[in-house]
Amino acid sequence: MTVTESPPVVELAGITKAYPGVVANDCVDLSLHRGEVHVVLGENGAGKSTLIGILSGMVTPDSGSILIDGESIQIRSPRDALDLGIGTVYQHSLLVPTISVVDNMMLGTARLFSLDREQARHRLEELASVLGVKIDSESIVGDLALGQRQQVEIIRALWRGERALILDEPTSMLTPQGVEALGAVVRRLVGNGLCVVFITHKLNEALDLGDRITVLRRGRKVGEVTPGEIANTDREDLKSLVVEMIFGATDTDTWQVVGKNDSLGQQPVCFRLDGVTLRGDKPWPLLESVSFEIRRGEIFGIAGIDGNGQKELAEVIAGQRELHSGEVFLDEEPISGLSVAARQKRGIRYVTDDRHGEGTVGALSISLNTVLKRVGQRPFWRRALVRHSLIREFAANLVRVHDVRTPHEEVPISNLSGGNVQKVVVGRELAMEPRVVVYNKPTYGLDAKTAEVVLARIIEQANQGTVAVLISTELDELIATCDRIGVMHLGRLTGILDSRPGIETQLGELMTGGTPT
Repeated sequence: MTVTESPPVVELAGITKAYPGVVANDCVDLSLHRGEVHVVLGENGAGKSTLIGILSGMVTPDSGSILIDGESIQIRSPRDALDLGIGTVYQHSLLVPTISVVDNMMLGTARLFSLDREQARHRLEELASVLGVKIDSESIVGDLALGQRQQVEIIRALWRGERALILDEPTSMLTPQGVEALGAVVRRLVGNGLCVVFITHKLNEALDLGDRITVLRRGRKVGEVTPGEIANTDREDLKSLVVEMIFGATDTDTWQVVGKNDSLGQQPVCFRLDGVTLRGDKPWPLLESVSFEIRRGEIFGIAGIDGNGQKELAEVIAGQRELHSGEVFLDEEPISGLSVAARQKRGIRYVTDDRHGEGTVGALSISLNTVLKRVGQRPFWRRALVRHSLIREFAANLVRVHDVRTPHEEVPISNLSGGNVQKVVVGRELAMEPRVVVYNKPTYGLDAKTAEVVLARIIEQANQGTVAVLISTELDELIATCDRIGVMHLGRLTGILDSRPGIETQLGELMTGGTPT
């Protein structure tokens, strides 16, 4: 790894930003150097998003200064950031899927209708060459694979200049092969003198790619690992150092995942899908002849690039979608004709991937959100009367058991961080003797510590006999947690592998429709 000692091209000095009740950034300093990958790590709520929002012109700081090549400037908008050569690739695509790559490049330019299309194509080819990729300028964006779209996003971010590029959680939807390709692109960019700011919650990813690592905790910068330290420190020692900075020295041993179930072969099959097919508003099936069976206490993983039928599969199991054909069985009882409520009474639970929009009601208290799916049901309701004391008692116990960080259970759930909201959502579904729980990306967007806590809960429940269907785009998470892993591609189950270290490449092949080598 090259140790870079160039002067900073972008500096943040004493950056502070406060919102009602919370200081998101507290006097943060950050220096970005040419030819470096600068990784920013931290728990949920550490201040990463706010800091990147300030750099990209989405957020205005309350105090502090920004310097470009040593000159103090103000970034009032994303256009200002682009004009200064600071581009951002956000976690969720901002491309227009119905138009071509070159048209997406031309959008937002100051003289859109007078821009020479041939000149735009030439610029696109130049930047694609810098990335070491080939992209057809006339391809419709919606027809591109996720990895190709990300390459287009990077080119679009570099369109106005090449001083600094911010990548926000860029590997969250990529296959292992896609992650490797992105790493090659990033190394080419820094080799050409660009500064890349890499936001990630994956520690190994940070250590693999980072030339410099900055750690934020509770809005403050608590440490920085320099290029020289990275080059001269043993990887395991470096990992321990960074973990201690992220979580603090006192609690790094409190979040180890408990072991998986070793006696599954002796357990009966208690949940299965047989030829499940689902049709929707697309010309192809959303699910096509999906079949699998799960034993009591098993954690069955579902891998795949987002949008290949995973969410539809989760909603079919939960009862939110009506099948076109096939059957779902619980202890050999067909349940496809049962409503969501009837399935819940039989112990089927669903943790949605949309904890804010679908999983909770932000304006309601934590306590009411813990019983959202049991409105009108005993023991929390009796003869249409709400039993507030029982609800509060139930919520207080959930908050305690799942370590939800809140002053009390009557505050609006929207006041909590994303990780704490997720703890409430998972805790709610694990209460009252679940038999089958479907987890749709339960750790998405969570920091490593909170993710470990959630996964530990899933494993603990499985060891008590609960069936878990764990849907995730994080292959490391699936391999570490699951007993077997099925892979979805274009609505089909393309294969099932026993979970073990070293199967990432095989999973990646199945995720793109191939067969494992």
